[in-house]
Amino acid sequence: MTAQLARRWSIRLIRFRVGVVAGAVLLSCARLVAQRPTDPALLLPQAAPPLDYVAVPNPITLPAGVTTGPTASAAFDAKGRLVVLTRGPEAFFEFDEKGAFVRSYGGSLFTRAHGLRVDPAGNLWATDVGAHVVYKLDRQGRVLLTLGVKGDAGEWNGPAGSRKFNQPTDVALAPNGDVFVSQGHTPGANGDARVLKFDKDGRYLTQWGGKGSEPGKFQVAHGLAFDRRGQLWVMDRENQRIQVFTQAGTFVREMKYAGLPCSTAFGARHAYMANGFAGQVVQMDFDGKVQAVIGKPGQGLGEFGEAHVIAVGPKDEVIVADSANGQLVKFVPRH
Repeated sequence: MTAQLARRWSIRLIRFRVGVVAGAVLLSCARLVAQRPTDPALLLPQAAPPLDYVAVPNPITLPAGVTTGPTASAAFDAKGRLVVLTRGPEAFFEFDEKGAFVRSYGGSLFTRAHGLRVDPAGNLWATDVGAHVVYKLDRQGRVLLTLGVKGDAGEWNGPAGSRKFNQPTDVALAPNGDVFVSQGHTPGANGDARVLKFDKDGRYLTQWGGKGSEPGKFQVAHGLAFDRRGQLWVMDRENQRIQVFTQAGTFVREMKYAGLPCSTAFGARHAYMANGFAGQVVQMDFDGKVQAVIGKPGQGLGEFGEAHVIAVGPKDEVIVADSANGQLVKFVPRH
């Protein structure tokens, strides 16, 4: 082989290796953003009449040169301000009632941000599905309480100080201040899908669940919400259902859906569900009966890569954090 030919092959080999590395990085980033199911049945949309809402272009405004990064979750506070949890260089972004930027904070606290709630005092409760912890933070991003051992997955049955989560996904806050945490983001045999209950100061109270498809078990315990009766709705995503429990963990009933029920929020007149990679917002009554849908997979206005977490504002506006397309999607009533 001549020296010139050897140099050509060397350059080709370097380019190939660079391409392989770049492809691996892109694949890793895609997995970090969204965990897409392999079963095609989980991607089928929920059938229902069209919801009489319209998508709003540019629902938030940001300062020049500022981007949020991929959006993981969103929640409204008691004053109608929107708080967005992101997987970008700043963890939290706040917007006023008109969607105008207020501030950002939190830095790179999270490994893989996932769920968010705002308590009545305005504090933030957020889950890190990658670092296996739940944080309580103030509105400057200062950590007030940490549940779990950062970077270490395990069980909550060990001695105090070594109790661990395994992929905590969401938080729900009961009227008396009790804190409920869902965990177990990985479908199949791995992970430990269950719900854990704490008091307002983070003292452990009880837990229930485990892997399975029978009542009270979960494949992926993805989202939590309290209904008007004070019952806890758990998004059992890969089982394609929402399970309802008392606050003591007693199974009440289940509701089955097409797609992947990821998150539910309650408005003044309806409940709404973010339907995962089916790319939908599903309107339901307060018993979980489907009434209407809007949205589809895609990258256009009102379309989704993954309808991940849903929040309902004071004027029945619906905000969805799309973790795959990395943006917020907003719908408002047509009339």
